[in-house]
Amino acid sequence: MAVDEQTVVLLKKHYYENCPGCKVDKLKESQRGLPIREILSIWIVVLCSALTISSLFPYLYFMIRDFHIAKREEDIGYYAGYVGSSLLFGRVLTSILWGIVADRCGRKPVIVIGTISVVIFNTLFGLSVNFWMAIATRFLLGCLNGLLGPVKAYASEMTREEYQALAISTVGTAWGMGLIIGPALGGYLAQPAEKFPSIFSKESVFGRFPYFLPSLTISAFALVVSIASFWLPETLHKHHGSSELDESRKDMETASLESSSKYNAHKVGGRTPKKSLIRNWPLMSSVILFCIVSLHDMAYTEIFSLWAVSPRRLGGLSYTTEGVGTVLSISGAGLLVFQTCLYPHWVRLLGPVMVARIGGVLTIPLLSSYPFIAMLTGLSLSIALNCASIAKNILSVSIDTSLFILQNNAVDQDQRGAANGIVMTAMSLFKAFGPAGGGTTFSWAQKRQDAAFLPGNHMVFFILNVVEAIGVLMTFKPFLVERRD
Repeated sequence: MAVDEQTVVLLKKHYYENCPGCKVDKLKESQRGLPIREILSIWIVVLCSALTISSLFPYLYFMIRDFHIAKREEDIGYYAGYVGSSLLFGRVLTSILWGIVADRCGRKPVIVIGTISVVIFNTLFGLSVNFWMAIATRFLLGCLNGLLGPVKAYASEMTREEYQALAISTVGTAWGMGLIIGPALGGYLAQPAEKFPSIFSKESVFGRFPYFLPSLTISAFALVVSIASFWLPETLHKHHGSSELDESRKDMETASLESSSKYNAHKVGGRTPKKSLIRNWPLMSSVILFCIVSLHDMAYTEIFSLWAVSPRRLGGLSYTTEGVGTVLSISGAGLLVFQTCLYPHWVRLLGPVMVARIGGVLTIPLLSSYPFIAMLTGLSLSIALNCASIAKNILSVSIDTSLFILQNNAVDQDQRGAANGIVMTAMSLFKAFGPAGGGTTFSWAQKRQDAAFLPGNHMVFFILNVVEAIGVLMTFKPFLVERRD
């Protein structure tokens, strides 16, 4: 009977007065209903980081051209790939470090530093005067903006248990939206002196630096987010010292452990022994698959923008940056409707594995149609391209969000921070190769317009489909395994 009383006391949660994590936990206990403010905060922070990843793609072709580093027009894609990859290479080098900082110093400092880095280095990127300055500013931005991994742990810690899946999916949705809205902003706002001569003169700073306005706009948004981030609550538990109550709790815990051999066999220090994340195959299989999908997505994002703005004689669409921005804006609107209204029902009906598998299968014939879309003109081209772009982005984000859910379900809550560190490092490495590989492949394909086998852009989209097919095969057992409790 005494043991039962002690167990009840142990089960009663104790909050440390000066611990920020305990304050959040105590607040969560008193909250009821959908945590709209918390989810909105997470969404905005992730969006701020995601906007910088791909906002440059619609105008990168013209930026490299203006740097006069490419000797031939066909070589522009090669150099564009390295600029696109530099941020992600920087992220590869520091993802684990920022994960350690988040676990030791808190999630909030990493979020604040990450958003401030966007303000500084994204602004400097817009002012780049040569290829190497563009590479350096993007690389430093990647090194210092390490918030995506810690913000996933932050999302699960900010909300009650019943809303944690929603919070985690919010990260994926915000990330996907950022990869759509970013290029849209870049496409609309690049070269403003040419598009809006009545507002921006060629002698102004926006005339001398034609790619500064999209960077400045995103940096201004990041500045607001940075200031607002100072009011975000910290969720990391920081317990310093021991009170008399703590000592009595430890004594009761010791007595309880000694009185129950079964309890002692399954618990160590009051906690279940942690499983090795590397040996957690449900986690690792979803991480490996996510790496393949990330490589494909980033290569596609780079290739789509280069293909859309490249000249007709090389198999492109001869679109302007504004035209690319319009296509991506329409895609973003379609994606928002799908993710909000249809995806939750789709994943509830089919499950995350089946959603990812179907998304991959449908992507292959869709990408195969792109070289034939380039043969169209006028209204038919606009309708076909917008429909294809909406479908492709919906399928990509559906796959990504499904894999986020699988990763979240594969580990216990107290291991999600470490798991997210592994995911971010591996994902960033593969994403870093995406733009470089995509740009190099695109540049090579444009030089073989008269080849007998898969000429020109047919080869580009064929290679993308090979990567996607590998991903589809990996969604089957025995490779991809869901955790079963």
